[in-house]
Amino acid sequence: MAEMNCEIDRYINRLIMASTPDKPFWNIESVLNGKPAKWNYIDGCMITALLDLAEITGNNRYYDFAKEFIDYYVQEDGSILGYMQTEYNLDNVNEGRVLFDLYRMTGREKYKKAIFLLHEQLVRQPRTATGNFWHKKIYPDQVWLDGIYMAQVFATRFAREYGGGDYSDIMDQIMNVRKYMFDEKKGLLYHGFDCSRKAFWADKETGCSANFWLRAIGWFTVALADIIDYIGSGKDSETLIGLFREVIDGVSQYADPATGMYYQVVDCGGREGNYLETSGSSMIAYAMMKGARLGVLDKKYAQLGRKTFDGICEKYFSVDIDGAFELGGICLVAGLGPENNRRRDGSYEYYISEPVVENDAKGVAPFVLCYTEVKRLLLKEHE
Repeated sequence: MAEMNCEIDRYINRLIMASTPDKPFWNIESVLNGKPAKWNYIDGCMITALLDLAEITGNNRYYDFAKEFIDYYVQEDGSILGYMQTEYNLDNVNEGRVLFDLYRMTGREKYKKAIFLLHEQLVRQPRTATGNFWHKKIYPDQVWLDGIYMAQVFATRFAREYGGGDYSDIMDQIMNVRKYMFDEKKGLLYHGFDCSRKAFWADKETGCSANFWLRAIGWFTVALADIIDYIGSGKDSETLIGLFREVIDGVSQYADPATGMYYQVVDCGGREGNYLETSGSSMIAYAMMKGARLGVLDKKYAQLGRKTFDGICEKYFSVDIDGAFELGGICLVAGLGPENNRRRDGSYEYYISEPVVENDAKGVAPFVLCYTEVKRLLLKEHE
């Protein structure tokens, strides 16, 4: 493991050295599309992972890079480069979670101002008839599983630090996901739910999309692990722990026996075109290991998560022709609609058709988060 640790450390450092705030190496969508730098969830995931790595290793290089990165976007008045509140895009809230840590560590008011700017979006965010946030303005009446991670982890931290610990709205939105998007027979959560039943991809009776996309489920498990960690003990925590156990128990039955990884379309292992996918597997492994560490999941999940992490390393963390390590097996992107993009219909064929890439932060960041949990496990074993 020591040799692998060194290789992962070198890999992370290479990504940092190759990245600037306006051109992060890990944001493959931005690189491919040639888009100007803007505040986005992909970078937010990576900066979150680097701050966790700084905490567990004590290496200030990760913290310094994260702070410099965020400082490029957050101005002294709290405004954020490339952020538009009126898009009402939950993805854009995700990166805001790092602002709480930066404010705590530095005391700089610009971070607090930016926190309140992002919170104002959630106050104004359109909602479905069930009370859930629309995923984006361009997706009316739609709840996407990953939106819980994008918005509610931030909302939890805001409620804890500025909202008097009132988690009632957060709880309602999460439990609505369980109510409307959980398949009892499969033990899995659907990618999307259209409260109006009008979207072309939505089942006209249930409102749900057609399949179980791994990364969406992964986002949800990470959200639960992180939110439970933030809110501590109490009735809300007990409710979420019950849901967390149910979701983890459900998805774990679909693990590949050899690698511990999970398939792009979770319940279709072995079907032609399906593949073991890195980002969602990393997310579930992180959630398992963290949940076991917090004492809210059975201890067996620490080892199951570790097996998944090791499986990812063996299958997709490899050396290229130039001798540099690359992390592969990452679905670049997947979504549902909108109306003018009917290719994104939630079908099995759609999910396996999206590009599979290397080194994108949607896979790298969860992989790094897994790595921090592995380090915590090793520290505990040596206590």
